Amino acid sequence: MACFLVTAAEALVVTAVEKAEEKKELENAGNMEGAEEVSSIPLSRKLKWLTYMLWGGAVLLMFEHIWHGEVVPWFPFLSAMNDPADTAEMLHEMATVGVCMALLTTGIWAIVCRVADIIVKRPVQQQNVL
Repeated sequence: MACFLVTAAEALVVTAVEKAEEKKELENAGNMEGAEEVSSIPLSRKLKWLTYMLWGGAVLLMFEHIWHGEVVPWFPFLSAMNDPADTAEMLHEMATVGVCMALLTTGIWAIVCRVADIIVKRPVQQQNVL
């Protein structure tokens, strides 16, 4: 019913952290003009991947909930908020399904980041050109 709100809330927090990290990296890049180039993916870029995954999932789920009439264009916007029994069911779904989806997305993102780091740090192999 409203499980997309959990991923949207995480996406909002991660977006704020990403912007702060991006600003910090820009300040550090200005201070390290003569330093050697680091061959790794910046944290801000990795966080951007996570925000894309979270926002994309939240928007897709919101569309699905609108399609099924669970999100409506009038107050209180969630049809489950009209009945206390439905509200309890909605909160339970958010606490179980929503949190599991957010954790699964974050876990997959962590795996993607680890694989990307391994690929970036892999030595360049010499290729024989005929």
